[in-house]
Amino acid sequence: MFEITLDSFIRIVTVGFLAYVGLVIFLRISGKRTLTKLNAFDFVVTVALGSTLATVLLNSSVSLLEGMTAFALLIFLQYVITLLSVHSSRFNAIIKSEPRLLFLDGQFLRSAMKKERIKEIEILQVIRNSGFGSTEKVKAVVLETDGSLSVISSETGNALENVNSSSETV
Repeated sequence: MFEITLDSFIRIVTVGFLAYVGLVIFLRISGKRTLTKLNAFDFVVTVALGSTLATVLLNSSVSLLEGMTAFALLIFLQYVITLLSVHSSRFNAIIKSEPRLLFLDGQFLRSAMKKERIKEIEILQVIRNSGFGSTEKVKAVVLETDGSLSVISSETGNALENVNSSSETV
């Protein structure tokens, strides 16, 4: 359980260093999109990259070249998926969620909150964190595609375009 041979130690350090450098290079080549705030799709790719790195490090039957190929494949597939989502709104709707309105003009949109599993206290917290002492100056709160909550001031222009507001107020 606590044993490690010199050969396995050298392999882990060498392969770990090279795999890490290779992963950083692939991520830099793939662009900023790979490293942005994560939506569900990006999160899955990130977990898969981490799992691949761990497998390359700890499984001696997986070669460094196999691991680098897996990194390249995952990043290439993410690139293809994001390219398709940019060029096809139908495809984009399949792989990504849309922002959802949770609070509008002083009213909590309870059915949307229930569907998104967001509590009133969480909305009030994000309003406070945005520097508002009350909900009166808040036009809306939106659950964004990356899971963050955005507060829109009543003084702000129309930033609610393309936000799902299919819920009634309660």
